[in-house]
Amino acid sequence: MKTEKRKKVLFSYAMITLGALLTALALDLFLVPNKIAAGGVSGLATVVFYLSGIGVGVTMLLVNAPLFAAGWRLIGRTFVIRSIYGALLLSLFTDFFAFLPALTTDALLASLYGGILSGIGMGMTLKWGGSTGGTDVAAVVFQHMARISVGQALLIIDFIIIGLAGVAFGAELALYALVTLFVTSKGIDLVQEGMVYAKAAYIISDQSDAIAQAVLEEMSRGVTALKGKGMWTQSERDVLLVIVARSEIATLKRLVSQADPSAFVVIHDAHEVLGEGFKGLKVPA
Repeated sequence: MKTEKRKKVLFSYAMITLGALLTALALDLFLVPNKIAAGGVSGLATVVFYLSGIGVGVTMLLVNAPLFAAGWRLIGRTFVIRSIYGALLLSLFTDFFAFLPALTTDALLASLYGGILSGIGMGMTLKWGGSTGGTDVAAVVFQHMARISVGQALLIIDFIIIGLAGVAFGAELALYALVTLFVTSKGIDLVQEGMVYAKAAYIISDQSDAIAQAVLEEMSRGVTALKGKGMWTQSERDVLLVIVARSEIATLKRLVSQADPSAFVVIHDAHEVLGEGFKGLKVPA
């Protein structure tokens, strides 16, 4: 058991290392050379680099140190230790690979590809229990001091840094920084939640038995009946829950329409499905 746990911990640190490397490459190959400061400590470090010449990695290390000291008691010990590890590696990797030439001088391409790469890197560190330091730690400290949510704190900090970038580099590059911030957040979500390969459908109909039978027989998918009650009519009826692959949505809608054209159907993304008929991803502890 101890050996298995040790392997999981080592694998987590390996993934945090890879995530820090990808984030550093995003900075060195795309963002820093094009003066795109997309929020966070790395964005602040980019502004400082162009104003003073101090290395981006050095600035990130200097800013992160007091943040971790302030947040030590507010954040879980395991998360802090892994975050210190990730932040330290990010600083070292960023300055070590600073000699690499930029892959593009087009600000739009740099903001898009830099955002994708940094989003994947940051998402990997977060998924395996760490972070690259910076605004996520600052947000927890800010939340504790100002009594606001972590999300609000992150938004305030990032907009302040992008505002500084706008003053230092101009409004146009600040707008590109906002693009990078958006793309990065989507990249983080993609890594943490996974690709959308399944859909969850809730079906409300007076013909629930017929719909369930059609799904079972023609699609070979399981159907779960949940007890529901219409608050306007006060009538009780079954709410069918069906999980299908994206390619099966058209078939499901056809079967429902054939059984009951007036059925009420809600379909939404299912990022991760565990169980028979679907493969799931088990995240290491």
